[in-house]
Amino acid sequence: MTHIVVLGSTNMDLVTYVAKAPQSGETVTGREFRTIPGGKGSNQAIAAARAGATVSMIGAVGNDAFGLRLRDTLEHSGVDTDFLRTVEGPSGTAHIVVDDGGANSIVVIPGANGTVDHLSPGDEGVIASADALLMQLEIPSAAVVAGAEAAHRHGVRTVLTPSPVQPLAPELLAMVDLLVPNEYEAVTLTGRTDPREAAAALLDLVPEVVVTLGATGSLYLARGVEPLVIPAPKVTAVDSTGAGDTFVGALAVALAEEKPVREALSWAAAAAAISVQRPGASVSMPYRPEIDAQFTA
Repeated sequence: MTHIVVLGSTNMDLVTYVAKAPQSGETVTGREFRTIPGGKGSNQAIAAARAGATVSMIGAVGNDAFGLRLRDTLEHSGVDTDFLRTVEGPSGTAHIVVDDGGANSIVVIPGANGTVDHLSPGDEGVIASADALLMQLEIPSAAVVAGAEAAHRHGVRTVLTPSPVQPLAPELLAMVDLLVPNEYEAVTLTGRTDPREAAAALLDLVPEVVVTLGATGSLYLARGVEPLVIPAPKVTAVDSTGAGDTFVGALAVALAEEKPVREALSWAAAAAAISVQRPGASVSMPYRPEIDAQFTA
């Protein structure tokens, strides 16, 4: 079975649902509040596990009630948490506002994630055993670089989601095999306003780029091949939180299973399309039979 390792964040998502998100200085009345396990690392781990991979999670939770629930959620989704540390203090939280169009705005407080600034004993070994390493930027950059170095040493495919978007060190980019920004992140990283131009600029830095374009689909570029534009299934979005992580987790599984790139991107798009039709992040992520059914529909 495909083995995916995720080095990244675990957060409790504190989600408020409103008709319209407030502007600066404005107070609005929401209709619902939920606490939902999330974090980009945890989300990608759960997405990959539900898509059919064996998944190991490297990260940290706090020694609070949120930490217990975060670990339990990962384990119930089939994710190995032997490399998920428990540290003193609070777990990470993400404060999310979701409007009636499914759009969201997010404030992340790192908590325990901020302690993940290095690899612990055993982490490199599990990375070396993987088909792919998935990383994001919700933990300190030193750990991201260390993880990429470990993967590079052992010939493991490294997939980076550059979120929250920030300048990427050349030494990190030199070890990234696949970069998966969304449209905003691609534009911010390159200063180009057109997604295709932004993707082309990123391709000067890494061998492969997938720019996710929300409801429009995704754009794939690799050196020496023609670009691919993959449309997204037409669905009515309820909550887009975690859709990008669902896409990345499913894409990593599909590529590790050596699906052709076009098929892998379409399969991942099917997974993301299912997730946006459900509220929440990790709880919205589909299982493999659901993805297969959407993909063939």
